[in-house]
Amino acid sequence: MAANNRRMSGKKGAQVGSGGQRRKGLEGKGPTPPAELRKKHKKNRIATAKAKQAARRPAPRGRGGKGTSEMVVGRNPVVEALREGVPASTLYVQQFIDNDERVREALQLVAERGGIHLMEAPRPELDRMTNGLNHQGLVLQVPPYEYAHPEDLVTAAFDDGEDPLIVALDGVTDPRNLGAVVRSVSAFGGHGVVVPERRAAGMTAGAWKSSAGTAARTPVARATNLTRALEMYKKAGVAVVGLAADGEVEVGELEALGGPVVIVVGSEGKGLSRLVSETCDFRVRIPMPGGAESLNAGVAAGVVLYEASRRRA
Repeated sequence: MAANNRRMSGKKGAQVGSGGQRRKGLEGKGPTPPAELRKKHKKNRIATAKAKQAARRPAPRGRGGKGTSEMVVGRNPVVEALREGVPASTLYVQQFIDNDERVREALQLVAERGGIHLMEAPRPELDRMTNGLNHQGLVLQVPPYEYAHPEDLVTAAFDDGEDPLIVALDGVTDPRNLGAVVRSVSAFGGHGVVVPERRAAGMTAGAWKSSAGTAARTPVARATNLTRALEMYKKAGVAVVGLAADGEVEVGELEALGGPVVIVVGSEGKGLSRLVSETCDFRVRIPMPGGAESLNAGVAAGVVLYEASRRRA
């Protein structure tokens, strides 16, 4: 019997083991990737074609109440944007991407949220879409923000039987400050934020993140001309209160904050512009015994909004 075994094996002596290769072959390879990322799958071919088409298409320009689409680039920024619930339309994933924890989390968040297209694209296409930025194989497309009209904010408040409480930003260019103001307006029961169309921060992914999700329920309106928008508010019976370091009244002494009011906050460096300042009914100051020269827009707006909500309560 032993001789037969040697004849069948073709070799003498003990057989060489598998070295664990069979065991490795039986191990799982992780979850099955989505159809859009599986090569030779029909959905993968369709997604790749759409990605190429989108990469060649110029970004839309803002018209009327719409902003422009935005690309969030890089693994960490994409994951953070998805965690914070930033609205997104498409997640582009580079072909043959190195799969790490951030990539897996991005795919998982897209699957959990739903409504976000998943497309695989060659690296040259992603390079073209991002103008050569270091995208690390992940690009998240944020759709244009739907801005309200400044008049919509007062109309909605009056329709609900409430006195309008609005914040207008004059020359604030940091999206994080805009997001912080949106968060404060939401926290203190305000009805919205107004920003100028030009030379001002808009509702970008950074602003969405700073708002901590409150931008989903607090409208932001965009004014072609901020001074004219403030004059429109005055005609509607809304007091216009501007924040200024040399304001004539302290914020705690202004009774107008208890009624319909729009609070105008300027930039940290330049403050209110001349025309906007002249349009205000009141110019108020925030007392700062600690000696600081100014507060950023988000903090300043929060202080005045608190005083307004206290008086209304």
